[in-house]
Amino acid sequence: MRIACLGGGPAGLYFAISMKLRDPSHEVVVIERNRANDTFGWGVVLSDDALENLETNDPISAQAIRDSFAYWDDIAVVHDGVRTVSGGHGFAGIGRKQMLILLQQRARELGVELRFETEFGNVEDYRRDYDLVVAADGINSRVRTQYEDVFKPDIDNRECKFIWLGTHQKFDDAFTFIFEKTEHGWMWAHVYQFDNDTATFIVECQQDTWDRWGFQDMSKEEIVETCRKVFARHLDGHELISNATHLRGSAVWMNFPRVICEKWYHENIVLMGDAAATAHFSIGSGSRLAFDSAITLANYLHSEPDMKAAFDRYQAERRLEVLRLQSAARNSLEWFEQVERYLDLDPVQFAYSLLTRSQRISHENLRLRDPEWLESAEKWFQTQAGADPDAPVRAPMFAPYKLRDMTLKNRIVVSPMAQYKAVDGTPTDWHLIHYGERAKGGAALVFTEMTCVSPEGRITPGCPGLYAPEHEAAWRRLTDFVHAETDARICCQIGHSGRKGSTNLGWEGIDTPLAQDNWSVVSASAIPWSRGNATPREATREELDEITQQFVAAAEMAERAGFDMIELHAAHGYLLSSFISPVSNKRQDEFGGSLENRLRWPLQVFAAMRKVWPAHKPMSVRISANDWVGEDGVTPAEAVEIARAFREVGADLVDVSAGQTSVEGRPVYGRMFQTPFSDRIRNETGIPTMAVGNIYEADHANSILMAGRADLVAVGRPHLADPYWTLHEATRIGDRHAEWPLPYLNGRDQAWRLADREAEAIRA
Repeated sequence: MRIACLGGGPAGLYFAISMKLRDPSHEVVVIERNRANDTFGWGVVLSDDALENLETNDPISAQAIRDSFAYWDDIAVVHDGVRTVSGGHGFAGIGRKQMLILLQQRARELGVELRFETEFGNVEDYRRDYDLVVAADGINSRVRTQYEDVFKPDIDNRECKFIWLGTHQKFDDAFTFIFEKTEHGWMWAHVYQFDNDTATFIVECQQDTWDRWGFQDMSKEEIVETCRKVFARHLDGHELISNATHLRGSAVWMNFPRVICEKWYHENIVLMGDAAATAHFSIGSGSRLAFDSAITLANYLHSEPDMKAAFDRYQAERRLEVLRLQSAARNSLEWFEQVERYLDLDPVQFAYSLLTRSQRISHENLRLRDPEWLESAEKWFQTQAGADPDAPVRAPMFAPYKLRDMTLKNRIVVSPMAQYKAVDGTPTDWHLIHYGERAKGGAALVFTEMTCVSPEGRITPGCPGLYAPEHEAAWRRLTDFVHAETDARICCQIGHSGRKGSTNLGWEGIDTPLAQDNWSVVSASAIPWSRGNATPREATREELDEITQQFVAAAEMAERAGFDMIELHAAHGYLLSSFISPVSNKRQDEFGGSLENRLRWPLQVFAAMRKVWPAHKPMSVRISANDWVGEDGVTPAEAVEIARAFREVGADLVDVSAGQTSVEGRPVYGRMFQTPFSDRIRNETGIPTMAVGNIYEADHANSILMAGRADLVAVGRPHLADPYWTLHEATRIGDRHAEWPLPYLNGRDQAWRLADREAEAIRA
């Protein structure tokens, strides 16, 4: 094949090398507009597994790169005057210029033609003259722009400003993150050594900080000097240096563009490296993407029957892998964009939050990397939570937590999950066994399913209530069992179905109307849940007053029934939620329009319930923090204000869910997918939160809690499959301090022995 690589960066050079390794007869030329020794940026970071991939593909160039590496194992976080160091991270740094020189040498050895200081002009000329054209021309790819209608790039320019600098100050013991508060706002630096004399020093800040500094009107020299002064105490008299000789003034600052293309090839042109997709520098994977893509395409061009088949496999495999990496990179860059909400955290928790920001490093992964540091962090967490200082160190999920006078033995909560087994609103033996088993299972707090305030407030005929004496008696039987036989606490979630009422049991067609015996439904506005549902009547003021009193009566019943806590359900499209969301609230009175108006009645309900609920007992509210319909619905930013409003009328905890408010909602699912909403509310307002949503293992819970993303963690579906989820997860992660029911001790001992044997076998 005759191959032209347009761009002489890591992607173009390494693809050229990889093709010549597989077939020396290929004619490969690399065309680069800059000089051979030009480079923009300072050092490149590669992880251990990235190095292993290079070693497998080409041991010679891999060894040459290894010989030039600066290695480090630690990450240091300098925040609030405290330097926190954790180890076991396994990174290596190399100067970008040195790496390019080594790749150029290897390419020449293999017979690759290198043309520097050559503009490649119109790509159509290369398409005619070469069998394959590889567009490796970087983040501002001209090729991608020329064929934009084919490649369909999605380019998202992110919020923060950053500048790529260097220094001769030594940072050779750790990859270092430095956070400095200035008179104009916070600035931070990503710093790592890449040779004996030089370290990369990337300075970053938010746009408003950048504006207040006046960087827009500074010369390049003034900018670099300002950054030096900000970080002077970390530089020990050394300068900061810019090698962006081609740029002037504020142009040395950049906003990171997140790039992903819908299609990666067109006829005989294929995209590679930053031209196809980018990964934020905070996870150090840009070069990794380039190398892996080069290897993958070279492999498929030699294994597939034709170029089209090779391109299809390359695009399918690499695009999926890039999306995974970009997900981690998005988490990381958003953490830095929002870092000011975390800067009041204790240095230990702040460092943990930074280390786990991308979700690629979890709690137990940190234990593998640096068990001593993690144990010290866990000790800090449980001590500040009020645990006995002499108690054994345990994972964060086992730290106690207090809401008003209610103390929870740990941070795990059984989510409210509908059972549809009540009879005329009365809980049955099913509820006694169901909730009783989960109270025995190790969780500190068990939530009931939504318990309705009236027959018309039920979702389905199988939903329980708190509106008749027999309901109160049945719930009392359950709470008496929980209190007599377990050390768990129990919370009654109270709500009204609104326009989602009069529907089938969950397994008979969720949210679909009953075939017969339907009751009338009410909502904020006369908008049906879906085309198949009945149109609700818009609630009058008199009806709202009546329903408010029903909520008050339910709260009073919950107290007499022996509940330790109650929660107002104001989420998921039910009645109170229908007022809060602009998707379902089109009222023209004092309860519609602005957020203040939309919250007016839900807040009145909460305040009325709080007034009759005992002062020593906590009360929470569940909200939908995102309608998932864009700016037309409740957004995460608006959810912060919703949480503040409920806090002002007495909410002790915000149970942060999302969605289920509109059939038009388009949630973005994934592990812990709703936790960012809890994180935002907790760390922007200081209000205690509970995280919920696809949390299914101890690692998730511990990562959320230790990073300060929530105060409690609600686990739903796993508790349906396993009532003893908390005890079993404790066993799995090696915790031997959980209290089991006394009749089950023999089972506990066997479970512990088996888990210990399995762990020992894995270590062996």
